Amino acid sequence: MQASASAKDIAALFSATPTALISDNLDRLPGAVGLRHFHRGGVMSGVAFTIKTASGDNRTIHQALDLFQPGDVLVVDGGGDTSRALVGEIMALIAQTRGAAGLVIDGAVRDAAILSSSDFPVFARAAIHRGPYKNGPGAMNVPVSIGGMVVNPGDIVVGDEDGVVAFSPSVAGDLLEAVQAQANKEEMILQSVRDGTYIGAYAK
Repeated sequence: MQASASAKDIAALFSATPTALISDNLDRLPGAVGLRHFHRGGVMSGVAFTIKTASGDNRTIHQALDLFQPGDVLVVDGGGDTSRALVGEIMALIAQTRGAAGLVIDGAVRDAAILSSSDFPVFARAAIHRGPYKNGPGAMNVPVSIGGMVVNPGDIVVGDEDGVVAFSPSVAGDLLEAVQAQANKEEMILQSVRDGTYIGAYAK
């Protein structure tokens, strides 16, 4: 991978990569625990724009909607609090129309039925009808913890129906090669199962 590749270029290389393969090749360590997708499905990949909020408060997320760049994933550390929704239909639509690659929220959302009918990626811990406070405090572009996974500003973030993983662009080249090699290996296993020749020789 060329050193001059931007983080968004790197993220695009993982736009069809299952999170399970990424996690396997990061020693099965990184990955947010407890988050699920609230959109129709598909792979999300982009660059982390990190946000840390007070529990149940979305003031800083509103501010971030004016500052992130197209292709960014808004990664929100809400402390895992699910007593109030941090994002709903309106904020998700603002993020989508301004070019965000998705939303990852360690907290709750609302308008879940509407979010579930959209292809715009939204990951969160839960849904609840109760709305947020808008008092602050908060911070942007700082390291955050999402479901036990540390995400730094500028990390590559990938999400799908299995969950969300994040990693530094500096490891992306080797990681992509390893992921592709595992994908090829698993296709061999699947084909041997279809052919009736599988004997367990390829098991990892």
